Amino acid sequence: MLPPAPRLEKQQSGSTVPTSTPDIPSAPPQDPRAASPRRRRGSLALDLTLLGVVGVLLAGAVAAGSQVLYREFYSPSAFVERYLGMLAEGRAADALSVAGVAVDSAELEAAGLPIGASDALLRTAALAPLTDVEVVSEVTGGDTTKVTVAYTAGRYPGTTTFTVERDGQIGLAPTWRFARSPLAVVDLTVLGSMSFEVNGFEVDKRQVSAAGVDADPVAPVPLLVFSPGVYSVAVDTPISATGGVAVLSDSPLHATDVSIQAAPTQEFTDIVQQRVEEFLTTCATQKVLLPTACPFGFPVEDRIVSAPEWSIARQPTVALEPEGANWKIPATEAVAHIEVDIRSLFDGSVRRVSEDVPFLMTGTITVQPDGTASIVVGATDTR
Repeated sequence: MLPPAPRLEKQQSGSTVPTSTPDIPSAPPQDPRAASPRRRRGSLALDLTLLGVVGVLLAGAVAAGSQVLYREFYSPSAFVERYLGMLAEGRAADALSVAGVAVDSAELEAAGLPIGASDALLRTAALAPLTDVEVVSEVTGGDTTKVTVAYTAGRYPGTTTFTVERDGQIGLAPTWRFARSPLAVVDLTVLGSMSFEVNGFEVDKRQVSAAGVDADPVAPVPLLVFSPGVYSVAVDTPISATGGVAVLSDSPLHATDVSIQAAPTQEFTDIVQQRVEEFLTTCATQKVLLPTACPFGFPVEDRIVSAPEWSIARQPTVALEPEGANWKIPATEAVAHIEVDIRSLFDGSVRRVSEDVPFLMTGTITVQPDGTASIVVGATDTR
């Protein structure tokens, strides 16, 4: 059977068309690869821009980090701070090994300092506390850099300027040394004692003097010290003592003169008083008009009938005065008493003499190397 024919409708033009709408083919799908080059070029530009920004930020961070590392670890200020940190921690040997710290006789002589200065105080036992260290400034001029640091040495505030110079490098990091040693000299004169203490560390002149056991008791002793540092000098022996003197060493390769006078201890004065009294009492046992090696006597031109009897009516009150490293007893009054019968050569008469004999005595006290004292009593006037 044939399918029914399509129904035709009459058009205004008189032609006929089918009533069904014919299929209109759609446009073929666009290939996605056709737009890819444009998108890839835009994405690549964005990626490169982001990478550039990250690179700039990273370079800035590296530069900033390098500056921090340089300032904290590799700069002249960091070099000086490490040296001061060693002193603050009591690491004297480490501080002395820092480049440019140790000095030789030529450098001392060039700075006008004693070439025989002792290094006895360049040790931990002689260091005082060093705190509140802070870099104040760093100024570079030519081949050197001056670093100024504030601190507290003991209980004394101070400021010191150090001169630093390049000393090569390790890898990319520079190394430094002191262009001028931070050591200094204390020219110390101690009167009244051959031994003394510096920050509690005991020193004997004969051990640190270039003259050794022949050291002049009144000559100054040059001592190398760390700068900065405070050094308290005192005498505390059974014979003599002093409250002490503190000196702040704050100038590299500079000499500071210090002089202290020790005073005799009461214990020492009492011992000298006792020995003098014993000596005079012994003198009084001699039954002669002029006791040998004694500060009193009773000279007469007549003859004596009986042996003289001496006694000490008033003992001297001993006072001690310094005389170099030793001591002296200044002229001091005392009174002896004599009992004696005397026959006159003129008429043969005998008279009884009972008389006080005033006299002035002096004395010298020499302190021996072993710490003992030798006392010699003399007279300035006799009757």
